[in-house]
Amino acid sequence: MLEPTPGEPSTLMGGPRKGLVERVKDILLTPKTEWNVIDAEPATIGSIYTSYVVILAAIGPICMIIGQQVFGYSLMGVSWKPPIALSIGQAVISYVMSLVSVYVSALIIDALAPSFGGTKNQVKAFKVAAYSATAAWLAGIFQIIPMLAILGIVGLYSLYLLYLGLPRLMRVSDDKAIGYTVVVIVVQIVLYFVVAMVVAALVGAFFGSMMMGAAGGVTIR
Repeated sequence: MLEPTPGEPSTLMGGPRKGLVERVKDILLTPKTEWNVIDAEPATIGSIYTSYVVILAAIGPICMIIGQQVFGYSLMGVSWKPPIALSIGQAVISYVMSLVSVYVSALIIDALAPSFGGTKNQVKAFKVAAYSATAAWLAGIFQIIPMLAILGIVGLYSLYLLYLGLPRLMRVSDDKAIGYTVVVIVVQIVLYFVVAMVVAALVGAFFGSMMMGAAGGVTIR
């Protein structure tokens, strides 16, 4: 279980951290220098969760609800809007799984560090997992218009952020940084599909009956 590393300063003992908007802007536009700032910045896992993760991770689920209820889905002249309870349920499950995924990613990053000559540090591993996901979370805004959801591919920029942050915070040498990054990405891809299957199973189990009853909401143009 991730806990603040002994000797790691808390936000209460250090200076003020950057605000949300400033952090998002800097990690996206000047990631190389921003990772140095993040590395030295005092923080705890809880403070990163409450001030950053829980906010940005909510973008996709909220936009998904709006997109499904305002625009719905349309294919070959058939339009369909899910029941509001289904949209909310799916969004809540996705949100919770996203929060869990960040935690698990941090565990993976921390556990793999020694294998690539790095230093285990639970707080820094969580920093990498949380801040590297910024682009992916922001890309969730495209779900507000279902037809534009494919544009969420810009969230792949998070992989580049991960590549820059891993060696800096986990103290991995340049010659091993690529290997470390690739292994972490592969594990995260597996994690992504596992999460996707879990979400699909939960949605199907708890809200499948609503989907069956949504036939009345289907219109043919």
